[in-house]
Amino acid sequence: MSQLSAPDDDVPETVWEHYSTHIIGLIVLAVIGLGTVVYRSLEDWGWVDSFYFSVVTLTTVGYGDLAPSSSGSKLFTAAYLLTGLSLLGAALNEMGKRRRRKRVARRTRRQEA
Repeated sequence: MSQLSAPDDDVPETVWEHYSTHIIGLIVLAVIGLGTVVYRSLEDWGWVDSFYFSVVTLTTVGYGDLAPSSSGSKLFTAAYLLTGLSLLGAALNEMGKRRRRKRVARRTRRQEA
């Protein structure tokens, strides 16, 4: 992979390391958007209720005030949960790795100074 210079560090990083948090964040937003549209069409909920249920489902809060009623939406919810939780886990992992890289870079700069 090609190397990029980090704007606030002198530590080179790969293209993936530079953009991974943004890419995964956009994918998470797209999955929430997909869930909103699907629940809107399958359950005849409003946009706010569909968005709310998508977020509550992906964060595993599950208040129970809304629930899928058709077989199609229940199957979608099962796939949506598995996919969405994996993506949220990947996003959190990438954010943690980014913070760790910055912390190591700061520590290295202090030791060199």
